[in-house]
Amino acid sequence: MTSLTLHEVVADYGEGRVLGPLSLTLSPGERVALVGKSGAGKSTLLHLMYSHWRHRNAALIPQQLGLVDTLSTFHNVYMGGLPRHSIHHNLITLARPFRRDIDAIFPLLERLEIADKCWNRAGELSGGQRQRIAAARALYQAGSVLLADEPVSSLDGPQAAAAMTALTETYDTAVLAMHDVELALRFCDRVIGIDQGTIALDQPSRRLATSDVLPLYAS
Repeated sequence: MTSLTLHEVVADYGEGRVLGPLSLTLSPGERVALVGKSGAGKSTLLHLMYSHWRHRNAALIPQQLGLVDTLSTFHNVYMGGLPRHSIHHNLITLARPFRRDIDAIFPLLERLEIADKCWNRAGELSGGQRQRIAAARALYQAGSVLLADEPVSSLDGPQAAAAMTALTETYDTAVLAMHDVELALRFCDRVIGIDQGTIALDQPSRRLATSDVLPLYAS
């Protein structure tokens, strides 16, 4: 995979500018944490990245997760692999999943400790369970780059670490909007801080301590 770039991108809402202009380059094998307080522009930046890079097989975990509540956990995860199969195969799977697809997806659910909810409808599940479905969907997609907006915000410490481990082992190139600074420093090798729609910090995580990042969350 070649580098992914954004050049002088902007985003406006109504008559006001909410992001940019800003430029950045994401190198292959680089995991970037986007940090900053709510409303700083992290989600907007992630969606701009996805609109520019989706043709590069980017996987997206949006903050609202993008699940279909009436479908089972299995089928929501399977949606990550829709482009790999024919329309005929996908239609049959909606009614009667193939064993090979179950065998591919079930271990992902086991890893995220949600295999017991494989056939439950997504709308019946808790916020943390739904986040793990979205994570499993990204694992099943196995795209070239992961873009994730607060992917573990509803998970407790061990569950969050397990999900982050699974995601970063599957995706060696990723951009993750994170509120948990310690997780960001642990699982990402570069930290970009967003403040009022601009880049206020861009450093390797090894050069940063939690205290260096926390001022970005100050009101």
